[in-house]
This record gives sequence, C-alpha cells and structure tokens, in this order.
Amino acid sequence: MELTRRQLFAAPAALAAATLLPGRLLAAVTAQTPALPDLSTWESVRGQFALDPAYCHFASFFIASHPAPVREALEGYRRAMDANPFLFVERAMFEDDAHNLPLHVCVEVAAYLGGRGEDVCTTRSTTEGLALVYHGLPLKAGDEVLTTVHDHYSHHESIRLATARCGASTRKVALFRTSHDASVDEIVGNLKAAIRSQTKVVGVTWVHSSTGIRLPIREISAMLRSLPQAPWLVVDGVHGLGAADETIADMGADYFCAGTHKWMFGPRGTGIVWANAANWARLQPLVPNFTELESYVAWTKDRAPAGPCNAARMTPGGFHAFEHQWALAAAFRMHGQMGRQRVAARITALNDRLKQGLDDLPKVKVHTPRSAALSAGLVAFEIEGVRPNDIVKQLLARRIIASTSPYAVSYARLAPSLVNTPAEVDEALRAVRAIAG
Repeated sequence: MELTRRQLFAAPAALAAATLLPGRLLAAVTAQTPALPDLSTWESVRGQFALDPAYCHFASFFIASHPAPVREALEGYRRAMDANPFLFVERAMFEDDAHNLPLHVCVEVAAYLGGRGEDVCTTRSTTEGLALVYHGLPLKAGDEVLTTVHDHYSHHESIRLATARCGASTRKVALFRTSHDASVDEIVGNLKAAIRSQTKVVGVTWVHSSTGIRLPIREISAMLRSLPQAPWLVVDGVHGLGAADETIADMGADYFCAGTHKWMFGPRGTGIVWANAANWARLQPLVPNFTELESYVAWTKDRAPAGPCNAARMTPGGFHAFEHQWALAAAFRMHGQMGRQRVAARITALNDRLKQGLDDLPKVKVHTPRSAALSAGLVAFEIEGVRPNDIVKQLLARRIIASTSPYAVSYARLAPSLVNTPAEVDEALRAVRAIAG
C-alpha cells in the first residue's frame, strides 16, 4: 500500500477519523480571515499599515510593517493552531494536495512570479536562499564563482562558505566606475570581460542596497547565454521583488533568491527561491525537507530519494513559525490586487521626485542613477561635510526615519515606498536641505 503524508508521521487512527476534517479546518481559518480590502487608492493602501503616524517612514525596505491582510492571516492561522495544534498543523502539512497549505502558498507566489508553484522554494530570508543555492551547486576544485564588489555581506559570505567547502574559488569585480552615471553597456561589458573559462557561476544583486542601482538582469543573462559555456546566474533579488515591474520567471536568472518581508510586505522571517525544473535538478539539498513525499518514502525504505532534485526537496524542513510562512500568500495576493505595474509606477514616481529634489540641493551628491530603468525604490546620497550616521540622526530628530548602507563605503538612504506620500517626500527634502545648510 502506498504511504501517505499522514502515515509517515504515524497519526493515530482515531485522529484520522476525527470529525474536524481538513477542509473544515481551512474553512474555519478562511471564515476568520476577512477578504482583501479596497486597495484602489494609495490612501487605502497606506491605511493597511499600523505605522506610527508621528514619523515619516523611509526605511520600510529594511523590514516591513505587516499590512492588515497579512496581520489578519497570521492571526487566523495562530488561532487555529492554538485551538488544535496537532490536528491543524498535521493536516495542513501532510494531507492531500488539495488541503496542503505549503503547496497553496507556492502556487500563490508563483502567480506573482509568473512561474509554476512547483518551482518555488520557501525560505526564511534572502540569506538562507543564497546559502541553499550556493551550497547546493555542483562546484568542485578549480571552479570559480564570479561576483562583484558591490554585493551584500550575505551574498559574499554565502559564496565564500560554499567555495571553501569544495576547493572552488571566488573573485569580485567592479561593474561600473560610478553608480550614478553607470550604463547598461558599461555594466554588461565589464562583467563579460571578467568571465574566464573556469567561471561556473555569476552572482549579482538586482537592486543594490549600497547605492540603489538596479542591474539590467535581462541583458546580463542574454550576454551569459551567448557564451560557449554559459555560467549559471544567481540573483539576489530582494530589493526588486515588490518594487519593480518584472516577471521573475522569465527575466533570465537561473536562481532568484529574495526575502519577502521587505518590499512584498510579507510576514517577517519569510523568503523564496525561484528556479525552473532543470536548474533545481542540478542542486544537492542541504537541509532535510518536510514537503516532498518521495523523500519520506525513500527514508522508510532506507534508500536515496528517486528522481531529480526539485524545489520541494530543497525547501528547508523542520517546525518553523508556520503562521508566518502560510500568511505569505496574503502578501502576494495583496500585491496581485494592487497590480505589479501600478505598484512599480507609484514607487518610481516617488523616487523620481526625491532624486530630482536632492539633485537640486547644494552639497548633496546622489549615488543612485536618475534613470528609472537603472534604479528602483532606494536613493543613496551624501551631504558634504556630514557623516552618513549623522545625517540619519538629524533626520530622525525631525521625525524622518532613514538608514545608512551597511558597507565599507556607507551612504545615507531614503526609500520612498507605498507607505509614503509625495508630501512626505517633500518633507524629507526640506529636512535634507536644512541639514546641508
């Protein structure tokens, strides 16, 4: 007899016959979770966030406030688990596919990404996703991972730790002379010139949190695929996902890693990795999964799992903060209702307003490109004679929350998002003007 998910977890027969069926459990959660609100105006979108109105929040990209649909989904799952933890979790994870919540979440995410639910791996952060991919790649001694000097600590460390394990090497190159004046040709040309015969992987960041520049991933991918032996392309996409109008599944990345608790407004501690079936197949899992039935069947028969690796096999198992992972679907549904193009246009308009205003201020240097095609939702700048940390402190004294970029060379950052208004952008500009003197 074929094993089921429940049999693998040895649920008692009495529970299998319980009157509270899986569909009723899910229906109970649905009944406690209101439908999505009207999101047709930016005022109504802003009203979904319980942010302190005493401040102008220009650092939501760091970690987002949960909007009402996400808060309500979290509470619905929490109440269901608190009321009957064994029945709810066991059936939500190990029942048939029609009632399997992790699968439902992946389908919801895929609808936004443009791919298939079976191509989505859920994680807890960008960092975890990058580590899973780099440690899973079939690298060996003599292979090289090419990355850039512009990438974040999490990306660099994921590469360093993975290559150190297998004897491969890593190398960093600069893609542009200055971020503000960078061009597509300069970026793609410099990357192409750096590729060598031993380069097996290229790791880049879509939107840099250091300067706010947005890399032309489609053009980079096309260049790599034109090479005789195309390296695999790994993209840290966290600051583009939810801020830019892009179909992730066809933008050209072999592996797209992103946290979803930033621009997507997902629950804190959530993330995704997207790859197609062929790219998942080449990876070696790092953490036992709780999502692929074949892995459990193979364990009971004391053999290795059959078939190629896939997203479910790569998804880290264990007992997590399930209400957070499952409420991720609410964030993607919210973005779907707002409309990806409409969201990107709003973020672009606010950031264009900020960049234009900063460019007009004496003693202020903007490091983010003016072009919307080469930028997204972050604006990095400096004020002559004022340290970045002091800029942020002085803005905070004026009730404006900004941040600094956590890199060797640091800049102040303002990141207009859907929680901001044009009036708040103007207020931030007045504050920067006062600090600059």
